[in-house]
Amino acid sequence: MKFTLDLTGAQEQALTEAAGRLRVRPEDLAAAAVRDLVGQPSPEFDAVARRVLEKNAELYRRLA
Repeated sequence: MKFTLDLTGAQEQALTEAAGRLRVRPEDLAAAAVRDLVGQPSPEFDAVARRVLEKNAELYRRLA
């Protein structure tokens, strides 16, 4: 998928400077940021996972 971003001048400058420090193209840095954002688990998933781990903590301790 391809899409276009509308950035302010300041946002474009910040992206370009960050990309320069990392020695990547600004487009690649923006794509990596999007992939990172959508790849993170949702807060709901984190809450459910935490509850399951807490609920089964004793079982996991005995199995270890």
